[in-house]
Amino acid sequence: MDQDYYISLVIPVYNEEENVTPLVKQIDEALVGFSYQIILIDDFSTDNTRATIKGIQHSNLFLIELKKNYGQSLALAAGIEFATGKFIVTMDGDMQNDPADILSMIEIAESEDWDVVTGFREKRKDHFIKTIPSKIANFIIRKSTKLNLKDQGCALKVFTRETAKELKLYGEMHRFINLLAYLNGARIKEVSVNHYPRKFGKSKYGLERIFKVINDLLLIIFKRKHLQKPMYFFGNIGLVFFILGFLTTGFLFIQKISGNEIGNRPLLTMGVLFIIVGIQFVTIGVLADLLMRTYYESQKEKPYKIRKVYRTANKLNEKHRESLQVLY
Repeated sequence: MDQDYYISLVIPVYNEEENVTPLVKQIDEALVGFSYQIILIDDFSTDNTRATIKGIQHSNLFLIELKKNYGQSLALAAGIEFATGKFIVTMDGDMQNDPADILSMIEIAESEDWDVVTGFREKRKDHFIKTIPSKIANFIIRKSTKLNLKDQGCALKVFTRETAKELKLYGEMHRFINLLAYLNGARIKEVSVNHYPRKFGKSKYGLERIFKVINDLLLIIFKRKHLQKPMYFFGNIGLVFFILGFLTTGFLFIQKISGNEIGNRPLLTMGVLFIIVGIQFVTIGVLADLLMRTYYESQKEKPYKIRKVYRTANKLNEKHRESLQVLY
């Protein structure tokens, strides 16, 4: 597909046969006059979702069929890879997001030079079974990172193409797509958007998400904060244990030369254990550092990301004013 669009809408769907047709109609009404493509990624639906999409007559509608149920993150990844728009918009296929919000979000991204404009469901229309895990995730992210967003879980987001293509989605990382972009260096703006109750179909999420949220968040924070310097993380822990073990055994050594019996004291076992654990953590840090270097070199990845490159040029006029030219 060679055509470049102004907007690419990436929408994962799973068992949404009643929603896809009215959703496409809403998008068409909201984006009249703009060049856009609608990319529906069917995550191996078990109902008539695929057949319904194939029956929609639309020149810029694309259906990506996945071979099995991979989950929302990989469905998003497939759609983003396929997308060619200047702006890539993600949203849910359950008609709870409002396509009418898209153009205002794109205008903010373009006029204010944001890499991501993400929605905030100020009046969320969901059951508490869905809202409780989201509130927990939002709280943990705000406390553990510097990303102070009110609603991490809103699916309606606008990305510049470069920002979206840099995302590495796997597992169930779609819940932290804002955090992933932020840790990649993206500038993020949060705006209030509409949210509607689900009319057709059933929600696919429950309270089990709480544990997935916590585990995924811990993995993201470690990878993004310590991937380039794992030795600092493991080495510091190792040094703490080693010092504690050294001090403990040193104290016992003084006790021994003073004539006290130390062979049966639990403190001796603890001191030796601390030293061993400290050495193990340092060793893990060395190995992780070597693996990190191998990863970047083998994948030809750079350990840094450039947002934009400018060239300064002097205008040849009477005031010789300086201008900035964006190279890429």
